[in-house]
Amino acid sequence: MAKVICKRCLLKDLSSEEYFKNVYEYISQLPEDIKAPDEVYESRLGECKKCNNLVNGMCSLCGCFVETRAAKKLSYCPDTPKHWEKV
Repeated sequence: MAKVICKRCLLKDLSSEEYFKNVYEYISQLPEDIKAPDEVYESRLGECKKCNNLVNGMCSLCGCFVETRAAKKLSYCPDTPKHWEKV
C-alpha cells in the first residue's frame, strides 16, 4: 500500500515550488490500482487545457485540482457534457 504524506499545511502557506511538489508527490503516491494510465492522464489534461472552466489549475465547476482529478481512473469531468469519462 502506498504511503500518502499529509503535510497539514494550507496552500497559502506554501511557495509555488512547494505547492507543485506537493501536487506531483500526491499523484506519484497514488496506488497503481486507482491511477489512470499515463496516456489517459495526458489526454484528460489536454481536454482540461481547452476548457473555459480551467482557472489557475482548478476546475471552476467542482473546485478540484485538475491534475489530481485526471490522475485517478474513476474520476470524470464534472462538465455537461463531460469532456472525459472514468476509465
